[in-house]
Amino acid sequence: MSGSEHDFGAFVAARATSLLRVAYLACGDQVEAEDLLQTALERTYRKWDRVSHDNPEPYVRRVIVNAAISRARRRAILKIVPTHSPPETPAPAGDPDLQHVLMEALRGLPPRQRAVVVLRYWEDLSETQTAEVLGCSVGTVKSQASKAVAKLRTALGRDTVEGAIRNAHA
Repeated sequence: MSGSEHDFGAFVAARATSLLRVAYLACGDQVEAEDLLQTALERTYRKWDRVSHDNPEPYVRRVIVNAAISRARRRAILKIVPTHSPPETPAPAGDPDLQHVLMEALRGLPPRQRAVVVLRYWEDLSETQTAEVLGCSVGTVKSQASKAVAKLRTALGRDTVEGAIRNAHA
């Protein structure tokens, strides 16, 4: 195994769980999340010599989010309605009913807004970092986050959304 392959393997071993969570939150389906992560890791591996080895995670997140958005667009064009099932692994600590309701509300957001919410509030990235991952301006991140939170507040109620955002950081 070359040094490059060893570095990639070490990165995957260390960050796969976190990246799978990003993929799940980006698409809302465990099986699709696993497929998204596999696609992202495959694409990253092919370009591993050009990816920053100091911090490759932002690159992989970007690939995951872009792949999720592309799949959502294709699905919209093909009018395929996916069925969603809860993840097989238990949800992290917190109110499982709230998490289920929140996931349903996230699935109702357009892909870009969902990506912004996931990166900003679950992954705790700054607006600048989120903009870098999504390849857009900070202003776009702000407007997409504002629209997404407004839709979530409408769907769930203000207190529920605020509590979920606080719990995401806990």
